[in-house]
Amino acid sequence: MGYNMWINKIKINNFRNYKQEEIKLDKNINIFYGENAQGKTNIIEAIFLGSMGKSFRAKKDKEMIRLGSENSTIEIEYDKLDREGKIKIELGNRKNIYHNGIKLKKLSELLGNINIVIFTPDDINILKGGPQNRRRFLDIMISQLKPNYMYHLNLFLKTLEQRNNYLRQIREEKKDENLLDIWDANLAEHAEIIYKYRNEYINKIKEKIKKMHKEITNEKEDIEIEYISECDTKEKYLQLLKERRKLDIIKGFTTKGIHRDDFVIFINKKQIDIYGSQGQHRTAILSLKLAELNIVKEEIGEEPILLLDDFMSELDKNRIHNFLEKIKDAQVIITCTEKIIVENKKILIYNVQDGTLKKSC
Repeated sequence: MGYNMWINKIKINNFRNYKQEEIKLDKNINIFYGENAQGKTNIIEAIFLGSMGKSFRAKKDKEMIRLGSENSTIEIEYDKLDREGKIKIELGNRKNIYHNGIKLKKLSELLGNINIVIFTPDDINILKGGPQNRRRFLDIMISQLKPNYMYHLNLFLKTLEQRNNYLRQIREEKKDENLLDIWDANLAEHAEIIYKYRNEYINKIKEKIKKMHKEITNEKEDIEIEYISECDTKEKYLQLLKERRKLDIIKGFTTKGIHRDDFVIFINKKQIDIYGSQGQHRTAILSLKLAELNIVKEEIGEEPILLLDDFMSELDKNRIHNFLEKIKDAQVIITCTEKIIVENKKILIYNVQDGTLKKSC
């Protein structure tokens, strides 16, 4: 058995519907089962928060604080190949993040300590929904591996917001449009770096996903990915911003940029979001997640932690079995409505009822 990164303990205080809970985890498979709205997903959210510094479902941090409380804390103890560590996140008037007792100045310092791959029922929308879902998928994967990516992405988005504000001022207050040159140069600087990262990782996904998809579909389907961007070079993007300046002023926002990037998946040469069946969407998402798992493993030299939220709702037993078969040594944290048994695997099972946990046999 290879060595896998794993979380051995989570402590949560006043987080969502949990008052106080200390959860010990197994290195292998951990199952949290119970009816809906009992607090299963909150455990996955706490781990995601400890890994990424933000929630995958709350827009504002205060949504995660227990009703009637002013502060919330989560603490996660983990082991890695070369070290052990502890992450602590305090939510309140402001968010404080600590790693091994030292307060972090930037979110990028947190990224990459606990590597995760998350699978939620909403992931079916990665392929079905708008491009923002696919960009978010890339952002979560790349920022864990290259914290510098998140740094440039945040600066790009901040500059974009300022440029959009100024576009509206030109339109409404007749401000000097030549001043846009400053923002354009800034945007192009960050856009080129972000493009390079995204392109590199799309190529890595391409390498992995073909083989996996063939295995999952018993050689019936061939999968391909195409990355769509108009910002592969600084010069090209600057030119594009100039050409569209008048239109941007009329609309009051920046109409082109890496904030509009996308990727398209084809199954047997047909675009999945237009022609794919429900089953094909599900299988393609599994392949995409397995590709992500493999890329993260290759880059960090150990298995990331796999978070499977409401795992049963979107998949049939056959797909679940196929999926778990492909996961060798990763720590897996599963939430589901019914107790499930996974053959030949060591399992720790918790029953979740209204924000309290009970170990189950």
